[in-house]
Amino acid sequence: MTTTLPRHPAPTPPSPATRAANRLLNRLMRLPGTRHGYRVERNIPTPARDGAVLMTDHYAPVTDRPKGTVLVRTPYGRGFPHDLEARVYADRGYHVALQSCRGTFGSTGDFYPMANEADDAQDAVAWLRTRPWFDGRLATAGSSYVGWTQWALLMDPPPELRASVIAVAPHDMYDAAHGSGAFRLGDFLSFAEMVVNQERFTGLRAMARMLTLNRRLAPVFGALPLADAADAATGHRAPWFREWLTTPEHDDPVWERLRLDDALRRADVPVRLTAGWQDLFLDQTLHQYESLRARGVDVSLTVGPWTHNEGGQKGMGRLLRGNLAWLETHLAGEGPAQPRSASPVEVYVTGQDAWRDLAAWPPATGETVRHLHAGGGLLADEPSDGAPSTYLYDPADPTPTLGGPLLTLDAGSKDNAELESRPDVLTFTTEPLTAPLEIMGTPVVELAHTRSNPHADVFVRLCDVDLKGVSRNVAEGLLRLDPTSPLERVQTVRVRLNACAHQVKAGHRIRLLIAGGSHPRYARNEGTGELPGTGSELRPCTHTVHHDGEAVSRVILPTPSA
Repeated sequence: MTTTLPRHPAPTPPSPATRAANRLLNRLMRLPGTRHGYRVERNIPTPARDGAVLMTDHYAPVTDRPKGTVLVRTPYGRGFPHDLEARVYADRGYHVALQSCRGTFGSTGDFYPMANEADDAQDAVAWLRTRPWFDGRLATAGSSYVGWTQWALLMDPPPELRASVIAVAPHDMYDAAHGSGAFRLGDFLSFAEMVVNQERFTGLRAMARMLTLNRRLAPVFGALPLADAADAATGHRAPWFREWLTTPEHDDPVWERLRLDDALRRADVPVRLTAGWQDLFLDQTLHQYESLRARGVDVSLTVGPWTHNEGGQKGMGRLLRGNLAWLETHLAGEGPAQPRSASPVEVYVTGQDAWRDLAAWPPATGETVRHLHAGGGLLADEPSDGAPSTYLYDPADPTPTLGGPLLTLDAGSKDNAELESRPDVLTFTTEPLTAPLEIMGTPVVELAHTRSNPHADVFVRLCDVDLKGVSRNVAEGLLRLDPTSPLERVQTVRVRLNACAHQVKAGHRIRLLIAGGSHPRYARNEGTGELPGTGSELRPCTHTVHHDGEAVSRVILPTPSA
């Protein structure tokens, strides 16, 4: 198919205001490297194989010795703040191609999240090969969805690719949406509402909508049938959201284009990974790291004390400095890349509030086990007797989400007092610790459990209770139970929490919260077994946690080996 591409304006230097902002950014972020200046060629039409036209901005460094090209593909527009990394890289001698994904910000075609990025990324590289300024050295960079576009390219790594810089990004959307068995409602309905409106509302209006997002979507989260309410909330412009919500089967064709596991088996270039302990894609980033490291790929990992959105705010300086070092080592060099002198893994230990270098993740650990006791104790000794603990989960008044690893602005570590005071939440707490305890890895909770309704979820959260009694969340997990398992028999429910690196100080206590859900982070279990998003009835469930000599419930904490 022949595509007629429109003309585009000639390259221009950044405005005085942008140059001033760049200088301020460099000072605040303490960014290294010689600054060359750059010019921008905007709105370059780039052909895709199916006739779509993808709009691209070219940031050209003002230097006779450019360091290569960085490709950034985004659905969020090419203006501020999404152009920030492009400006930083171009100012330090890299060509940058900043491209809008199809169906967004001037690019033609239909936007179906994640589905077309593998082909479109290859077409972007094919276009780069026709540019006189492209010297055959290529890297990719970006976070979140932009990180997905990088994994999409790594499904078939082009020979020119020398490095990737990927932050807080998934590679498997089924796992992100339904991995626990319950749909991640709050995150993905918020994403859908944002992307269908992002070109209608900009600047202060966009910021105001972001700040009021939870309030505006609250009626939708509580509506039945949920899928119909979500369609209305997105103006029927996100049909893919209904597909995601109502398709819980792992092997359904809906998810085939949204799973990039092969990229972890095919990537053969140095990859820098960044995550946050309160990021919703943390476990996928850790899996990416472990998969690449097992294959001998040069991979680094940085995990900070951030939510999904905070890495580009609170962690910006550290991340940009690390990105520049990675590109300098693996892209700019004329010969073979040299090994970095820095540790391949750096993690922020929350509680201790300090960075730590590691040889690998997870570090070698032992186990510290604490057992649930009647009366709310969390003790080293196994219980000998005691009545079980029960709570009623009512989907008409679902246990609410409070902080945690969310996509939205209310993510992160919070005071859990409001949650712990609810009658549908159990708590079990240790005595004050006599010495600091480090938790480094993936905690696991095993509950001896029965229920009154076959359709039920179990949510658990690990908290650090300080000297003032403030309980703050560290890690959590949810599991949708197998509805075919018998109700009358005590069964062990095993819930893996998200990974953490946290120090519980001496005098602090460890607390475990148990509930029947976390709404709207996860779509509430309606208790009926209807297909997600389609039910119109709610049925409660009584949960019983057993903790006696015959039925043991416990928390298994990964603690560093001596």
